[in-house]
Amino acid sequence: MAPMEPTDENRRAFDERHRTAENVLAAPGIPEPIRERLHGAEGSRVLHLFSGTGRETQELAELGALVTGVDDDAAAVDAARRRHPDLPWVHADAHALPPELLLGRWDLVYLGHGSLRRIRALDSWASGTAAALRPGGVLLLHDEHPAGACLDAFGRWRGDYFAAAGVGEVVSAVARAGLVLRGLEEWPGRDANVPGHVVLAAEKPED
Repeated sequence: MAPMEPTDENRRAFDERHRTAENVLAAPGIPEPIRERLHGAEGSRVLHLFSGTGRETQELAELGALVTGVDDDAAAVDAARRRHPDLPWVHADAHALPPELLLGRWDLVYLGHGSLRRIRALDSWASGTAAALRPGGVLLLHDEHPAGACLDAFGRWRGDYFAAAGVGEVVSAVARAGLVLRGLEEWPGRDANVPGHVVLAAEKPED
């Protein structure tokens, strides 16, 4: 059988097949470099925003964190509750967190795979994150880099980098919310010449 040519039609079909709701809300798991940075999370109170169906939330719990998952997709929250009934789940919008989550008591606010494309209002999300964190608490975001997300399944540039929140916009929103940037990393992805992952860490200043 002859190999399938990477025509525009074939690319669209491939991408559509891999962009089902389940794939969008599911996560591939916490990558090892991030897991290593979370080894000190035992006993920490962690708020996992855009938790989806809960895979990364469960992994945080396995590291010893006291983690709560938050997602605005009711079906995802229901799936997470079925799969991990021992963990607390909150059906809420990460851009307008309920008051009980905004008491400045969380040690870590974590955002993982697929979170950047789900942030609709950067300032609302960042200000809520800042309000949720205790003084000295940390925001840790790891996701596919917006540039890497512009590559199609065949490694060709097909997307619009500015269609979603860019790295600079995220950093600016975090700073406006009063958080102090502690680190920003870009890791290569499938194409060594294009950043595939972004890692951002920011801290809420001590009183």
